[in-house]
Amino acid sequence: MSASLVETVDIEAPVAVAWALWSDVTRWPTFLSHVRLVERLDERRFAWQLQLPGADKNFVAELTEVIAEDRIAWHTVEGVHHAGVVTFHRLGDTTSRVTLQIEYDPKGFIEHLGALTNLDSTLANYDLGEFQKLAETAAAS
Repeated sequence: MSASLVETVDIEAPVAVAWALWSDVTRWPTFLSHVRLVERLDERRFAWQLQLPGADKNFVAELTEVIAEDRIAWHTVEGVHHAGVVTFHRLGDTTSRVTLQIEYDPKGFIEHLGALTNLDSTLANYDLGEFQKLAETAAAS
């Protein structure tokens, strides 16, 4: 059984600003609350450390698609199974929409509980809110 979540946030910042923050994968821990560390292994692969309630997870993810100011897609090649895509939409000169979509395999009780109680959705919402603050601060400076 796989689970998926989709979250969207509108940001008072141009697509270029939102893209600049997301496209540097090593900055993800600054706005993704459960991501402790992302290390670049090579051009396309990154080692991740996640800190989740009751469990720490490590995995290696590979970028499968990177289209500037449009989308970033990835999937895991080692460890927990999941795949995701972030898309960027221009709403106006100074506003944009960012959509995060993740497909994952909820293995183990904690993940099942998260999928059942929408904890994942709440976390993704919170993270996108943090990202929104970061992007709007960057756009304002």
